[in-house]
Amino acid sequence: MKKSIIYNFFTDDDFLRFSKKIKEAEKLTSGEIRVCIKEFRNIFEKRKDIRQLAEKEFYKLNMQNTKDKTGVLLYLLLSERKFYILADEGINSKVEENTWYKLRDEIQTKFKEGKFSDGIIYCIEKVGEILKNNFPIKPNDTNELSNKIVIS
Repeated sequence: MKKSIIYNFFTDDDFLRFSKKIKEAEKLTSGEIRVCIKEFRNIFEKRKDIRQLAEKEFYKLNMQNTKDKTGVLLYLLLSERKFYILADEGINSKVEENTWYKLRDEIQTKFKEGKFSDGIIYCIEKVGEILKNNFPIKPNDTNELSNKIVIS
């Protein structure tokens, strides 16, 4: 059995900060943000790239079922220190895909400095700004997805 490594990177307070930051960001947009932190790949995922792993989690979390296809998943694979931002088709119809690659690169710079928690907070804030500018809050908006951090 592999030893848990998540607490080498984050504290329980960090997870609460992430959830709170998501809640704040979603007050200004009809978009939905989720964070998934995975410690290790399982044996069946060895040949999958980071995007495929993020897509699997996206569908597992039913993020494709948001009303306007406005879900964004921030996916982190800790053991490999890889990070991916996956946005649904409603968002990608308005936001250029390289926006996510640029943001990912900014986050990875923070991770290389050992600032994992700051990197996640920064990413949530930036994704929130992008969503606010392209998908402002609607009068009848409801929180469609949990703000709880997924750890697997």
